[in-house]
Amino acid sequence: MIFDRSENTDALSAALALADFLEKDHKSVDIVCDDFVASKNLEFLEGIKKIKPGLEHIQKFVIKVDVSQSKIDSISYDVKDDWLSIYLTPKHGMLTKNELRTAQSSYKYDLIITLNTPELEMFNKTFLNNTDLFYRTTIINIDCRAANDRYGQINYIDPNVTSVSEIIFQFGKQWYEQNLNAATATALLTGMIAATHSFKTTDVTPLTLQAAGELINHGADREKIIHHLYRTRSLSTLKLWGTALMRLKIDNLKHFAWTFLTREDFINADANHGQLKDLITELIENSPEVDLTLLIYEDEINGEKVVSGILHSKKGHDTLQMLKPYNPIGLRHRAAFTIKNISIGEAEKNITEEIKKSLT
Repeated sequence: MIFDRSENTDALSAALALADFLEKDHKSVDIVCDDFVASKNLEFLEGIKKIKPGLEHIQKFVIKVDVSQSKIDSISYDVKDDWLSIYLTPKHGMLTKNELRTAQSSYKYDLIITLNTPELEMFNKTFLNNTDLFYRTTIINIDCRAANDRYGQINYIDPNVTSVSEIIFQFGKQWYEQNLNAATATALLTGMIAATHSFKTTDVTPLTLQAAGELINHGADREKIIHHLYRTRSLSTLKLWGTALMRLKIDNLKHFAWTFLTREDFINADANHGQLKDLITELIENSPEVDLTLLIYEDEINGEKVVSGILHSKKGHDTLQMLKPYNPIGLRHRAAFTIKNISIGEAEKNITEEIKKSLT
């Protein structure tokens, strides 16, 4: 099971819950997220430490020896100058290269489930270093974004729900509703709350609220979730947010606000990109003068310096359409993008002009 590393509390929570469902069905499950480091505020989720930062030991190289004529007495090996030497001592006679064969085992996994990730390339190194695995293994692609590339052999894309956690809950109802434990219910409710900003987004439906109520009935700890998601901001997070607010610019006529952060800002605040979460929704978006908010920041993907950003709307603007020249991903009300070979100053100028043009 795999999800991308960008602002994906929803996918992380859904993965933990789905892993629990599958393990109850006696399936072996690994959860992978490229370069994953657990945010401190999510450490309360049971099983989060099992999430791996990359794929490990997915295939074995096999050396076969025909011992029908000469049995093996002992085996030893050593490594010298980056070469592995394996020593086989026969009980009698001798072994030659004619008795040797090499092979590769099948892949460790027979199914890949992807969560809340519209494109395979968003898995970064995990995909780039294991493309053969992804192309040879059946993929079940689960997402709530209509812009998904539908790269799976099975694609479950439902843009009518608020989160993949809501999708997984509906699966879970059919499988283990009676055995849904409090920890798994808490994980699913965490994903739903994170995706809807505590049920404040415009896409929340009665079915979403009904699902949340059912999860609470199964033991989901709403108070613990709210505490860890919204009441445990570190000083480094607050410092980073303060820098973003100091740079905030507003076009009052278009009700459009934007700001940016450089690599130096993250270093000075001793912060990381994961701490950008909720900057827009908790601070800037609460201003009644602002309907559209843009955050852009310097990032690094696979060792390459890029400019990334998030555009958020609370008044029905289609953010995917507004950012179309930059190949955005996400939902109509919240889209993300990445641009290569551009400075953050140029990015700010070009993107804000493009958005203002679309507003006009």
